[in-house]
Amino acid sequence: MLKNRLSILVLFTLFSCSYVRAQTTDALIRRGNRFYNKQEYDQSQTNYEKALKKSPGNPDASFNLGDALYRKNDYDKAAGSYDDVLQSKADENTRQNAYYNKGVAMIRQKKIDESIDAWKNALRLNSADSDARENLVKALLEKKKQEQQEQQNKKDKSDKKKSDDKQKNDQNKPDNNPKPQQSKLSKQQVEQYLKSLEQREKDVQDKMNQNKTHTLSQPEKDW
Repeated sequence: MLKNRLSILVLFTLFSCSYVRAQTTDALIRRGNRFYNKQEYDQSQTNYEKALKKSPGNPDASFNLGDALYRKNDYDKAAGSYDDVLQSKADENTRQNAYYNKGVAMIRQKKIDESIDAWKNALRLNSADSDARENLVKALLEKKKQEQQEQQNKKDKSDKKKSDDKQKNDQNKPDNNPKPQQSKLSKQQVEQYLKSLEQREKDVQDKMNQNKTHTLSQPEKDW
């Protein structure tokens, strides 16, 4: 099972009340985090986007926006937000987590190659990340399975084409051993023909009997 460990970045910097009320970038991020923790992802997204308008490219706002979008099942946009983190001046730990989360967003879209690349990059930044390693292994196994299935499908398609071509060629070959034509006589015609044969045999037999009688009645020759 895919390991998902989405977790928003929490800001630890202390602010004065007046500074928070001024809705600085960090204040908006904190507000977004509060909505996120209450699972009000639309509101959290709105605040993260406001923070990014005030501070374009802010890695914390981009990262947390990606998490909010992911929770809304908008995986493609979530991956885009993680890319924004990777293109920013984020610290190594944030970048590593962005790669990890991007891999999760990609696998949800069945983009195996992209998820593999993301988890490989996550492991390059932190080789001890067991979750990234486990997800990477599962993705590689799934890719191998897909490749084997594709090869089998190609083989089945090729075998079917050969079979269809052979059948077509066999149908086009002349029949060198034609079957004898069946009689087209009706049952009544056959019976009439048999009766005719029987009558002819009777006539021949009668004639032979007549000749035999005639020969025996003749007187013997007087020598």
